[in-house]
Formats: sequence, structure tokens, C-alpha cells
Amino acid sequence: MSRHDKAGKTPAKTAGGKTAPQDIATQLELKPGQSIELLKALHILTRDGKLNQDSRRKLKQVYHLYQFIEPILQELGQGGQALTLADHGAGKSYLGFILYDLYFKAQAQGHIYGIETRAPLVEASQKLAAELGFARMHFLNMSVAESTRADAMPERFDVVTALHACDTATDDAIAFGLEKKAKAMVLVPCCQAEVAACLRQTKALSLSRTPLAELWRHPIHTREMGSQITNVLRCLYLEASGYQVTVTELVGWEHSMKNELIVARYTGHKKRSAAERLQQLLTEFGLETLAQQRFKVPLPKSGDAGEV
Repeated sequence: MSRHDKAGKTPAKTAGGKTAPQDIATQLELKPGQSIELLKALHILTRDGKLNQDSRRKLKQVYHLYQFIEPILQELGQGGQALTLADHGAGKSYLGFILYDLYFKAQAQGHIYGIETRAPLVEASQKLAAELGFARMHFLNMSVAESTRADAMPERFDVVTALHACDTATDDAIAFGLEKKAKAMVLVPCCQAEVAACLRQTKALSLSRTPLAELWRHPIHTREMGSQITNVLRCLYLEASGYQVTVTELVGWEHSMKNELIVARYTGHKKRSAAERLQQLLTEFGLETLAQQRFKVPLPKSGDAGEV
């Protein structure tokens, strides 16, 4: 990276010879209002305000996801409504802290709940939130499934995020969102193994029944097809549950194979066609057991409100 800024000027130095914070922000193309001290505390920036390649990738990932979440927060927060967001599979809570720093902090209201199963990461996030004065950030050491019934959680959430929640944890995040009547869900699925395992078990029967089974006969194809089918089922499930769904590539995650983004916005219009297709696909691929485990969608009766 050049030591000259876009105007061709050498970045200003502080009295101690260090680059001024505003110049660091310009050089690193940080979002307006982004706390450099937060990025240092998250070890995204070094103490000298430098950014290595791995940290640059992490920050770019979170910023790209933030671009999709920010408009949702702004829309839902119109009229001064205090928003509540659940961040599932929070890990080190990069996303949660940056969301709080760039949006929630300025609102002076609203809460973020980070859910993570690894206790040391939860403890570290709790400590950092206290040090930064991020009083409306909360961290819970539990699974996504456990958090749905946890007494410490609010009855309703406005937004649910799940960044690389592994395998069925993404399904648990969807179930959480449905239970909490979330107005929006932003999901980046990861390591979808459950459907692939089911396809593997019924492969011989499927090969004798339909030539389409050739699509997942080889092990690598089984894994890929399992991942694809899983996300298709999730989208149909959300549509059948009253959400408008957009599926896109999370541009800029060139270093990650897990690059699919599902954004669901609640409309209340439950699509009968989506429920029917969901049931048909479960039957076609021999996944009937998942109908009750993951995708419990009763077909709307003719004339039901919200039927599409």
C-alpha cells in the first residue's frame, strides 16, 4: 500500500510520530464512524494501526455483510423503534461489535445478543463489551437451539443473523427467527452435511429409481448436491412461512467457498406453492424424515389469509 493518500499527500503524523486516526481510517477504507480502537481490540488492526492480509479479508467479509444488514436496520428503525438483533454462532463477535459500533451505538437504544457455544469466546466478548462501554451487547454461552427457549432472551427479535453457523445450526437459527417472529433474517450457511448424509444412505435405492441420482453418485457430488438441496429447502421453508427471500452471492468473499447469502424479509404472505414444492422435493430426494425434524410447514387451506 502506498504511503501517500488519494490526494497524493503524505498522511499526517501525530506528535509521537504515528499516523493520525483519521488518516488510518482513510488508508484502510474504513466506514465512517468506525472505531479504530475497536478494530485494535478485535485484533483486526495491530497496535500501530496496520492490517495484515488475513485481517483485511475478515474485515472485508464483515463489511460486505453489513452492507446488506444496514438498510434493513434503517428501515425497521424508522420512527425511533428500538431494535433487537440476535447474532447466532457469534464466534469472536466481529459482526456483532461492528454492527453495534456503526449502527446501534449512535441510536442510544436497541440490543444485540450474541449466541456462541465456546465459553472462552463468550467470556472474551463480555469483557471487551464492558471495556468499550457497549452496555447493550449481551453474550450467551449456549447453542442456537437452546437459545430459543432461554429465559434470558426477549420474546421477540427484529433481526436474526447467522454468519457461517455450521450445518444444522443455520436451520436452528431459522427456527429461532420463526419462534421470535423476526422481521428479517440474514443467513450465510456453512457446512451443510445433514442432507448429504441422507442422500448417501439412500443412494443405491435412488440409483435404481431415477437417473437423476447420477447427480450425487460420486462422493464429491453428494456433498455439493446436499449443500445445494439444503439451501433450496431452506428458502422454500421461509417462503412458505411468510417471508420474501433473496438469494445472492456475497460479493467480495473470494477467499471463502461458503459464499451464499440468504436474506429473508417477513411479509406475512405464506406461499402455498412453496409449501407444496418443499414437500415434493423432500419426497423426491427421499428426505421425508426431515419434514418433521426441520421443515414443519402445514399446507395452507384454500382461502386462508396470506395464501399465495
